[in-house]
Amino acid sequence: MELVRCIRHILYNEQRLVREANNGTSPVGSLADAMSQKHLQINQTFEELRLVTQDTENELKKLQQTQEYFIIQYQESLRVQAQFAGLAQLNPQERLSRETALQQKQVSLEAWLQREAQTLQQYRVELAEKHQKTLQLLRKQQTIILDDELIQWKRRQQLAGNGGPPEGSLDVLQSWCEKLAEIIWQNRQQIRRAEHLCQQLPIPGPVEEMLAEVNATITDIISALVTSTFIIEKQPPQVLKTQTKFAATVRLLVGGKLNVHMNPPQVKATIISEQQAKSLLKNENTRNECSGEILNNCCVMEYHQATGTLSAHFRNMSLKRIKRADRRGAESVTEEKFTVLFESQFSVGSNELVFQVKTLSLPVVVIVHGSQDHNATATVLWDNAFAEPGRVPFAVPDKVLWPQLCEALNMKFKAEVQSNRGLTKENLVFLAQKLFNSSTSHLEDYNGMSVSWSQFNRENLPGWNYTFWQWFDGVMEVLKKHHKPHWNDGAILGFVNKQQAHDLLINKPDGTFLLRFSDSEIGGITIAWKFDSPDRNLWNLKPFTTRDFSIRSLADRLGDLSYLIYVFPDRPKDEVFSKYYTPVLAKAVDGYVKPQIKQVVPEFVSASADSAGASATYMDQAPSPAVCPQAHYNMYPQNPDPVLDQDGEFDLDETMDVARHVEELLRRPMDSLDPRLSPPAGLFTAARGSLS
Repeated sequence: MELVRCIRHILYNEQRLVREANNGTSPVGSLADAMSQKHLQINQTFEELRLVTQDTENELKKLQQTQEYFIIQYQESLRVQAQFAGLAQLNPQERLSRETALQQKQVSLEAWLQREAQTLQQYRVELAEKHQKTLQLLRKQQTIILDDELIQWKRRQQLAGNGGPPEGSLDVLQSWCEKLAEIIWQNRQQIRRAEHLCQQLPIPGPVEEMLAEVNATITDIISALVTSTFIIEKQPPQVLKTQTKFAATVRLLVGGKLNVHMNPPQVKATIISEQQAKSLLKNENTRNECSGEILNNCCVMEYHQATGTLSAHFRNMSLKRIKRADRRGAESVTEEKFTVLFESQFSVGSNELVFQVKTLSLPVVVIVHGSQDHNATATVLWDNAFAEPGRVPFAVPDKVLWPQLCEALNMKFKAEVQSNRGLTKENLVFLAQKLFNSSTSHLEDYNGMSVSWSQFNRENLPGWNYTFWQWFDGVMEVLKKHHKPHWNDGAILGFVNKQQAHDLLINKPDGTFLLRFSDSEIGGITIAWKFDSPDRNLWNLKPFTTRDFSIRSLADRLGDLSYLIYVFPDRPKDEVFSKYYTPVLAKAVDGYVKPQIKQVVPEFVSASADSAGASATYMDQAPSPAVCPQAHYNMYPQNPDPVLDQDGEFDLDETMDVARHVEELLRRPMDSLDPRLSPPAGLFTAARGSLS
């Protein structure tokens, strides 16, 4: 299977490249041209259907007129037969003369009726054959719209869940579906009228069977149209947290055209398991089973006159509880998939046809705590990216080719970071090296390699206590929350390892630095820089995390470190980051000196103090993050400062409490101090040292 997937991927890329080369245009332009051609073809087919439907309408009227005249003549034949009974009252000579005339007329009428009966039968057969051809064209057109265009829209909707382009408006699809509904209904009415004509005047022959067949076919076609166009316009969240409000919108694309809104139907939403979804599609009796309770799960469809849409907006649903199935093997709760089932019932054509419609949402993963969100997102990402149309719920390949995963990761990355700067070839090589524990630096070498779900987010990366997805998701999280502008500016190199950073910086001037994503901290960013000293010439700072950036921004931290001069390769730091520095506050008017937080590196503290000036008042954040030698990245010096926690990290809340306590003490007369209000031993000293 792996070989098959590899060959299929190669062939797909070859065909795409050949098409692009032959067209001589960009892929976007080619796609637009192809869509225009397809839409033109669909519209041409609709015109053809309109013409043939008009033709059968004319033929039906002709048949009706012919049959009506036939019935008149048939009634005349019956009248002639009745006249024979009255001949007995006439005298013999007159009776003979009249009888001869009536016999001639009767023979003539019977001959005409026999010929016209054959003509009527021929008209009926020809009309039924035309309807058969019309239905073949209708079914073909409906297949293109429902199985191609609508399925593609649903696929775009699914990929949009991974950050792909928006699925687009349903207006064009609705207009097509409404045209289908109109033409189908016209043909259905014609077939029913033809059946009525046959019942009015039965003539032995194949027509009744032909009409029964086309009637069954047209009913199947309209049933497929109605059930397929009951769709979810706005999907519920695919990571669904219990006790949290969520929304969804369902829409019936043919509701307005079939006048369903005249008696607005109610839609009900329930949550079911993957197994229950399988049983539902097999038409097995599920006895209205569900896997949880959704509050506010019923909604009446509303018709919007201006847009012609019939839809139900669920605005305040909430999953009250969930019932989980027995898990298989190593499967976690964040790998268990559910789906929201929307169902309704309505009739069309004065209750001629009653439809029970159902549609399933994209798979959802139910969580009860925010800590489960990241792993649940991995399940959704994998499913959205690699699900195949027409699958059994919710089957998805256990292995995919690395280029396929690259495409999904890049799509998700650009959406989460909200950036047009996606993953470069070098970034993807770095990720492949990390995932496959490889040193190969050529992206092409990974094209034939497969990635399993376990490698993606079940097994930890070799030597680390996290999965590939958890590390990648941490990168997106920190960029999204704190560093979108820096990533877009190209200031964060990001996807380089420690050795690569060494190779990039070793020949650069002192003060050249780069920002890369940490290996040891999920969502961490570390600074590597060149600075010659007796001990070494390359330095790495302990990684900053989201918590650190919530205290002081990356730009301000870099601004604090004056010995960092150039952003790799040679951009002046202030040119890149100065627009993001926090403005210096004006002198306080209330007489208080406002404390500040400043980034300090112990080995460079004297240089920082000299450049900052002795008169400034700071709470120095040192030595967090700690400097570590190039060869001992995970070895951090012990932190003797009581303001820092045991991990050497700065605790802002504790430090500010100390500062406020000290400030309060300094404002009081010394003799008025209550010994009970004195700070603990060492605390005042620590605070004074931090404020000096």
